[in-house]
Amino acid sequence: MDQHTCHPEIISRLKRASGHLTKVIAMIEAGEECEKVAQQLQAVTSALAVAKRQYVTDHIENCLEIREDMSMRDIAIQVKSLKSITKYL
Repeated sequence: MDQHTCHPEIISRLKRASGHLTKVIAMIEAGEECEKVAQQLQAVTSALAVAKRQYVTDHIENCLEIREDMSMRDIAIQVKSLKSITKYL
């Protein structure tokens, strides 16, 4: 387990969002139209939401595991971890 094949994609998505956020800051500083700034902020927010959902889903698929040979204590730990991470979806 613990294989995160989508991390490079998530990192790329976050870097793009960071670039867009830098642009939004510059737009505000330059006094750009409010609607254009709001549109760019929405794009940044959406990009971050997708990255977060992808990251949490990847964790669930690759870091959590319940097997038949696990003790009840270990299963409880995995379930607790699942409950904890899903609050970020």
